[in-house]
Amino acid sequence: MRVATGLSVAVLAAGGIGHAVVTSLDTGITRIDPFKDMKNRPQAGHGMNVLVVGTDGRDKVTEQERRQYRLGGAPCHCTDTVMLVHISEDRERASVVSLPRDSYAEMPEHTDLTTGRRHHAHPVKLNAAYAEGGPALTLRTVESMTGVKIDHYLEVDFTSFIKTVDAVGGVQICTTKPLKDSYTGLDLPAGPHELDGGQALQYVRSRHVDGAADLGRMQRQQKFLAALIDRITSGGVLLNPVRFREVATTTLSSVRADQGFGTEQMLALAKAMRGFTPASSEFVSVPIGVMSFPVKGIGSTVKWDAAKAQRLFQSLREDRPLAAPAAAPAAGPAAAGPGAAKGPRPADVDVAPKSVRVQVYNGTRTDGLGGRVDAALRGTGFDTTGAPRTAGGKGHGRTVVAFDPRWDRSAKSLAAALPGAELEPVPGQGPTLRVTVGADYKGVTPVRARETQSGQFEAVRGDQVVCP
Repeated sequence: MRVATGLSVAVLAAGGIGHAVVTSLDTGITRIDPFKDMKNRPQAGHGMNVLVVGTDGRDKVTEQERRQYRLGGAPCHCTDTVMLVHISEDRERASVVSLPRDSYAEMPEHTDLTTGRRHHAHPVKLNAAYAEGGPALTLRTVESMTGVKIDHYLEVDFTSFIKTVDAVGGVQICTTKPLKDSYTGLDLPAGPHELDGGQALQYVRSRHVDGAADLGRMQRQQKFLAALIDRITSGGVLLNPVRFREVATTTLSSVRADQGFGTEQMLALAKAMRGFTPASSEFVSVPIGVMSFPVKGIGSTVKWDAAKAQRLFQSLREDRPLAAPAAAPAAGPAAAGPGAAKGPRPADVDVAPKSVRVQVYNGTRTDGLGGRVDAALRGTGFDTTGAPRTAGGKGHGRTVVAFDPRWDRSAKSLAAALPGAELEPVPGQGPTLRVTVGADYKGVTPVRARETQSGQFEAVRGDQVVCP
C-alpha cells in the first residue's frame, strides 16, 4: 500500500502540485523512532529498503466489522505480516520479500516493553519481536536475520487496511479454485472477484484454505499487493486529484512511520517512480529449509534455507532483480502464423526450458510447420535440435509430447508451451522429449521457470499474478 501511495504522489508531483499535497499528507502520519540507539548495523547496499509490517491492531474496528470479518478475540500485539521492500537505485523496480511470521529467529538482547525486564538473546518466532520490543526490536531482528540495512519503517493495522482498499474502490482477485476458510469467513468460488476492504482482509489473513498454511497466505498477500498496484495505476486514482487526496489521506492517516520518511523523501521517491506498473514489481518468499522446526518452549517454527536465503538477501544488497524480465513479443519466423506468441506474460513451469532437450516431428501435411514449431520452442528457451523431422504414418490429429517417465517434470514444462498437447509416457526413451505436431496445433506459449535465473529462489513479477 505504501508503494501504491508513492505511485499516486508521482503523477501529482509531475503536475507541479505534488509538493503542497505531500506536505499536507505528511502531517497526518504518526511518527516513531525505531532506529534509536541502534548499533552494529549491516553495511548499506544500493537502493532503498523499507520494512513494512502489518499488525493485528483492531482498536478502531467496529462491532459489525468484528462479527462480519471474524476479527474477535484479543490481539497478540504482534506482526501479522512482515515484508522487506527494496526500491531499486534507479527507482524502476520494487522487490517485495515476504518473511514468514513463524520464522525461527534469534532475538537480540533487549528490554521487554511490557515487563521492563532485560532479556538476553534468545530464540523466538519472528512475530514475537513486536510484542516484546515493538518496531525497534522488530527492525533489529530483521536486520540481524537478513544482513540488509533498513532505511525506513512503515506500519499498518487492520483498520487502515480496510479503509485503504475501500478508498481505491476495491481490488480484483482471480482464483483458479474455491477458497473457503471458516476462521476468517473467506468464501470465494473459483473465478474473478471484486473485493472490498473487509473481504480483502479476509483474503490476506486466511491460513486454512489449503495445506500451505502461512506460505499460501503470503502468496495471497503478494497477489493482493500486485492487484492493488494494478488498481491504483489503471483505475483513474492517479489522474483525479480529489480522489487521489482521499486515497492518500485515508492510507497515511493511520500509518506509523519513522521520522526520516518525510515530505522531501516521499516527493523524491515519487518523482523517480513515474511510470511504475505491476510489471515493475516482483515478489518472493524467503526460501524455507525446514517447514516445522521444533523449538523447546516455543513450538513449531519455520526455518529458512540458510544458503538460499543468503543469496536472496545478497541480491537485494547488490540491487539485482529477483524475477526473470518480461518476455518481449515474439518476432520473425518463429512468431509468424500458428507459432506466434501472444502477450508478454509467460506461463510458470517447474523446469527451466533451457534444461529441456526437444526433437520436433511434423505430423501434418503442412510443409515447413516442423521448422516453425522448432523455432518457436527455441524462441521461448527450449533446447531444440534445430533439425525437425517428418513423422511417419498418416496425418496426426493431436499434438503429442512423448517422454520417458523419468523426465516427467520436463515433459510438463514442454506441454505447458503447447496448449492442448497430449502427454504420452514412453519408458526407455531417454532425456530427449519428442513432439509430434498434429492438426490441432495452435501455437507456442512462452514459459519460464518459477525459479529465478540464478535457480535459487522463486520470484514472480506483479503482472504475472494480477487478473488477466
